[in-house]
Amino acid sequence: MNIDPRPLYTRATEQIAALVATVRPEQLAGPTPCAEFDVRTLLSHIAGGTRRIAVVGAGGDGMAVRPFLDGVEDDHWSAAYDEVRTEVQKSWADDARLDALVTVPWGEAPGRIALSGYVMEAVTHTWDLSESLGRPLALDPELAEFALGIARRVLPDERRDDEELPFDSAVPAPEGADTYGRLAAYLGRRPLS
Repeated sequence: MNIDPRPLYTRATEQIAALVATVRPEQLAGPTPCAEFDVRTLLSHIAGGTRRIAVVGAGGDGMAVRPFLDGVEDDHWSAAYDEVRTEVQKSWADDARLDALVTVPWGEAPGRIALSGYVMEAVTHTWDLSESLGRPLALDPELAEFALGIARRVLPDERRDDEELPFDSAVPAPEGADTYGRLAAYLGRRPLS
């Protein structure tokens, strides 16, 4: 895979930012398709994972970064997310970062592969958040297609018995599911309703 995932990652973060802007305070304690997360915890994880890949892009130790962003006031999630996604754009601006070996939670990989994995994570969590909020915005199907392709490539079903892996085995996609629904099902997620 020799693509530049930065434009897709930027689009994914723009989509997340638009979705985060719709979150109302009364929704923060609501459930998500990630059983262990409420909306507030999901936002913390989305922002923390974004900070982690920013550190990786800057040549730092992303594994030393907790994949949650703590201390964000309930009405500051949009600003907090905008700050970390801007860090990603700056840290990955140098083309050389795409071929540099980096360490991410699933191992060592060239930067372009690592960032593609984070596109998959961002798009998956976009679906999680959208489901939690009652699907307030139309989501970009091209991003879901890319993420599903990455998921199928790096997460074959036979490797999902690892307790450290944040994705369950695939479940059947609901009839008529769009690409986001198929991605979610492939990663073991089920809609809330």
